[in-house]
Amino acid sequence: MRRSRLKYAGVAALLLFGGLTAGGTGQAAADDSPTATDAPASAGLLQAMQRDLGLSKAQAETRLAAERTATNLAPKARKAAGSAYGGSWFDAKTRRLTVAVTSDAPASTVREVRATGATVRTVTHSARQLDAAKARIDRLSAPAGVSSWHVDPVANTVVVNVVDDKQADNDVRRFVSQAHATGPVTVETVAGAPRTFAAGTVGGDPYYTGNVRCSIGFSVHGGFITAGHCGQAGAGVRGWDGSYIGNFQGSSFPDNDYAWVNVGSGWWTVPVVLGWGTIADRLVRGSAEAPVGTSICRSGSTTHWHCGAVLAKNETVNYSQGAVHQMTKTSVCAEPGDSGGSFISGDQAQGVTSGGWGNCSGGGETWFQPVNEILGRYGLTLHTA
Repeated sequence: MRRSRLKYAGVAALLLFGGLTAGGTGQAAADDSPTATDAPASAGLLQAMQRDLGLSKAQAETRLAAERTATNLAPKARKAAGSAYGGSWFDAKTRRLTVAVTSDAPASTVREVRATGATVRTVTHSARQLDAAKARIDRLSAPAGVSSWHVDPVANTVVVNVVDDKQADNDVRRFVSQAHATGPVTVETVAGAPRTFAAGTVGGDPYYTGNVRCSIGFSVHGGFITAGHCGQAGAGVRGWDGSYIGNFQGSSFPDNDYAWVNVGSGWWTVPVVLGWGTIADRLVRGSAEAPVGTSICRSGSTTHWHCGAVLAKNETVNYSQGAVHQMTKTSVCAEPGDSGGSFISGDQAQGVTSGGWGNCSGGGETWFQPVNEILGRYGLTLHTA
């Protein structure tokens, strides 16, 4: 699904006359995405949520409205909890933000958190204690049979994911034993080991470096962000039409999985994520971080538009190339070639696709590197509408 360069110019003019700054990857069209407040969701987004999350149209509309409220509420509730904060998440059943506070929290703190509109749950461990335990696990050397690990605020523990058929492996058992010694740890199994989603050259897709095809993440002023495993600093980048775009200006993988590419040679940036005909292309209006439990959608050059939910944050993913930290896990599927593509919640940028396991036929899980971390690392500014 590609548009002519002439049509790109028309889109840029449309955005500019709307009071926006011109720029872009050159893959944009009009957008009917909701604002961060009360604009209605597009029919395509509602259909994608019905398909991928098993919701009715009314349920999808109600959930989106509740998630916007929870996203706006999360920073206020965390501040109110202070040192007693144990994490937060969106409860899809009650459609409310739940905030965990430790059992030693003063009654006044609990009242302040409830006053924000959040539901309160009492837990044993603070988020700081759980983060410290995870940081100690990060310093361990993980074998291939260990998939990832993250703090689970709902269970109030650090979850270590082990590949199902590797549980009896001696190195895995040793790692699990060491992990248990760091603090509150629970072990769970997953069906497959994580892999990145880059691919060999396939015609008609967003961008190429060498013989690798990946997907554009989000436009920033001066270029776009994407996955680090897609190319090293200095590598040249070609667009979907084979023309030169720019070069990787910075790239990190493993440890992180992010990069940015400068844009020139007739290309420009626009604050748009492709809907691939499933939904209208979506304008990006910010990067407010969505809580665990909220719905989220992904755009990529192989499998196009798919939705799911945020499952975990700050997860360490153990790829064969090495561990990658501070990732967000989702139930959205992805496949090779989707790497670097956009994760978006409503009109808020969330991150760029890194990797996962499974596929869009049988299902799976996918991780993304949060967008705000990438912007801060390289001093970039997200291009927003």
